[in-house]
Amino acid sequence: MKSKAGKLGLLLLAALIGTAIYAGWHQPAAQASRTPEATPDYFAFVPSMLGTRPDGQLSQSGEDQLVLTPELVYLFDYYLAALGEKPLDAIHSEIRHELERRLHGKAVQQAQRLLDVYIDYKRALAGVEAQLAASQTKSGDPIKAARLRLQALRQTRAAYFSPAESAALFGASDAYDEDAIARMTISSDRKLSEAEKQQRWQVLDAALTPEQRNERAAPARVLALEQAVAQARQRGADDNEIYRLRASTFTPAAADRLAELDKEEADWQRRISSYQARRRALLDRTGSTADALQQLRDASFSPAEQLRLSAYEQ
Repeated sequence: MKSKAGKLGLLLLAALIGTAIYAGWHQPAAQASRTPEATPDYFAFVPSMLGTRPDGQLSQSGEDQLVLTPELVYLFDYYLAALGEKPLDAIHSEIRHELERRLHGKAVQQAQRLLDVYIDYKRALAGVEAQLAASQTKSGDPIKAARLRLQALRQTRAAYFSPAESAALFGASDAYDEDAIARMTISSDRKLSEAEKQQRWQVLDAALTPEQRNERAAPARVLALEQAVAQARQRGADDNEIYRLRASTFTPAAADRLAELDKEEADWQRRISSYQARRRALLDRTGSTADALQQLRDASFSPAEQLRLSAYEQ
């Protein structure tokens, strides 16, 4: 189990960036109308998603046309991350329902068709990724492996998406990957001095769009906020001050979600402390009996939560 700071950092990157931050970075086309936000569902689709909301700001033009942006893929991937906790059929059904809640008219059918295509594409990628992993093991060159992976992704997409769909849904992520590969190439070039590397990185920086610059800066902003919150707590800051700090860095909505994460983490730690004390007492009194220990687990934790308990039982 990760520390609270580590857990919050991961949740920030996965949930906060995917919702509050990206909402400001990926604006829909001017002619598009953003669909109303779905009514919040406070019952998480799977336990690991507790405290998060589905990613993706979907847009459509009138009644007839879905506006294609990477946000649609963010929504698909949010739910597909539940594989292992839910079967694929259940995830597929939930995404279809989410599309029905967020869109209307023919845009619903357009989005649901792309969902089916995307799932087929992800299935195909499983075999592609296995081949890439084997080739990377043989070559041992991470930059070459990254280039081959990007090339393979594009070739595989061509069998499932039109060029316009690929550009709209994956163009931004491809540009990010290309930039990352270029930076890796510069960093690993032993013929370049540090000054020459800095100069070439600056050229890459200058070529970034404002949206790409924001995306590159996002992890640093998240970590800076996490450090500022930790320092504020050490000074004795109360929940209101922490909320204001978070809201000033991102948005009030993001601050609300992080406050909920704080409460959930505090409740988890309280239950863990109680469980550990009761477990020690049980072992001292009766020895290690599997049935008694399982009854103790069942009294305080759901089956999904019990998967995390082994880290606290060492």
